[in-house]
Amino acid sequence: MCLGHFQRKTLDIVLELVTPRNINEVVLLLKKEVMKTQSGELEKNGEYRQMLIQAIHSCAIKFPEVASTVVHLMMDFLGDSNVASAIDVIVVIRAARVCSCALWIIGEYCLSPSEVESGIATIKQCLGELPFYSVSEEAEAIDASKKNPQSNSITVSSRRPAILADGTYATQSAASETAFSPPTIVQGSLTSGNLRSLLLTGDFFLSAVVACTLTKLVLRLEEVQPSKVEVNKATTQALLIFVSLLQLGQSPVLPHPIDNDSYDRIVLCIRLFCNTGDEIRKIWLQSCRQSFVKMLSEKQLQETEELKAKAQVSHAQPDDLIDFYHLKSRKGMSQLELEDEVQDDLKRATGEFVKDADDANKLNCILQLTGFSDPVYAEAYVTVHHYDIVLDITVINRTRETLQNLCLELATMGDLKLVERPQNYTVAPESSKQIKVNIKVSSTETGVIFGNIVYETSNVLERTVVVLNDIHIDIMDYISPAVCMDTAFRTMWAEFEWENKVAVNTVIKNEKEFLDHIIKSTNMKCLTAPSALDGECGFLAANLYAKSVFGEDALVNVSIEKLADGKLSGYIRIRSKTQGIALSLGDKITLKQKGGS
Repeated sequence: MCLGHFQRKTLDIVLELVTPRNINEVVLLLKKEVMKTQSGELEKNGEYRQMLIQAIHSCAIKFPEVASTVVHLMMDFLGDSNVASAIDVIVVIRAARVCSCALWIIGEYCLSPSEVESGIATIKQCLGELPFYSVSEEAEAIDASKKNPQSNSITVSSRRPAILADGTYATQSAASETAFSPPTIVQGSLTSGNLRSLLLTGDFFLSAVVACTLTKLVLRLEEVQPSKVEVNKATTQALLIFVSLLQLGQSPVLPHPIDNDSYDRIVLCIRLFCNTGDEIRKIWLQSCRQSFVKMLSEKQLQETEELKAKAQVSHAQPDDLIDFYHLKSRKGMSQLELEDEVQDDLKRATGEFVKDADDANKLNCILQLTGFSDPVYAEAYVTVHHYDIVLDITVINRTRETLQNLCLELATMGDLKLVERPQNYTVAPESSKQIKVNIKVSSTETGVIFGNIVYETSNVLERTVVVLNDIHIDIMDYISPAVCMDTAFRTMWAEFEWENKVAVNTVIKNEKEFLDHIIKSTNMKCLTAPSALDGECGFLAANLYAKSVFGEDALVNVSIEKLADGKLSGYIRIRSKTQGIALSLGDKITLKQKGGS
């Protein structure tokens, strides 16, 4: 077998083992291997380079967060002598999201007359000849759909709800490969560029981006182009493209019709050309960029704050004087002050200061397990440390009899596991016993620990049972705020199968105050930019994100509105890959959302 076969097999195995934890190391190694192929030391560098580029492409598709680290490297191979490698690089940047970002940049930063005209001409060239299909092809598509109605049912069933950047829902349609073959019935689909090919696959969000970009370019052309003839010509051509996009979206030649959101955006662009005012022009040409600049500044500020929080806080400077208590001068101190100083030194030496602080913390976290009138009193201090839960249980014999074979019988509910069964003890009259219990945690789910205390006495033949109060393990002990990209959030939201929907029921009247209360109660991070939450419009939509100590993702979308009577209404949706997080977070929100405490 040839060397190339082993290389391909090795890369296939590596791609199967890629996880979010090792993706950065894998991509870094692949990038190093690509750079080695330029040295000419390896045999068949072109073939090996093509394999590596394909592997990097697969990693970028599976983990979009690494795409930004490989784009610049891929651009260096656009002019590769190996045509296959160059084509693979082109495929890497053929994604619809990349085209959308490129169109947005063209619409925002083409300012001079030559740049605006070049932008319009480039988009027209990528779209190809209009219309996107002919009448005869539409008739053929209708006949084909009548003969094969099964394909239509498949494409309709593939529609699913998707979350937008502002937290609202839209309809996202996915074309099935079995339901729709490559667009051979639509003219120019394979010869007019990548943009037209993507539109002919039914990507109507990209159609709306094309319409918005052309609208910005034509509006800016009116400001920089003195010739009204050229402006009217560009306006007419843009309107023709808009109408063609709407006709394409409503035609049967595509696997699914255009969604309502994209349709409304394109129609809005048509109406703008019919009635363009100064205020509308300002919104399209200035406000969009100002919002983008504000978003970037907020993200940079957020990243700076996170770096500061992660940085180790220095409690002492290198040049600070060291205070040795035992060498401290005690001249001029009164006898009382001297005695206090000596006592402090003794406490520091024996560690009683730390003990006192620990005791103060424990007093605030004591859980009462039995009643004060029970013959056996028990209380517990719960320590949660990632995968382990330690119960320090104090059992007090309040009777004047010796308790024999006293046993703490515990059971768990949820993903909790008792490590070992506590042993039997003998407790003297009016004395106490310290019992330590270890419990293992396997996932982020609200667990319950319950059980009994069983003992025997010499006066009673039967065993006496004292029922303990339940110990609820709070999910908040395992969840910490985290940050992820908006694209990663939407991808996880579409993939995660468990959702818990909680109706808003609160006495809080302010939308922002309610959101802050939910963030504090769930220990999550708000991903929505603060600028998007400013103002008093009566509506609020925000995305929250957190990560558990087990690496599980918790997604929350808050969508609320203020009613006419001043009350808040809406829903809080929780999504996760596991059922435990969705249910536990939902219970926590239901319990905490009413009040402000």
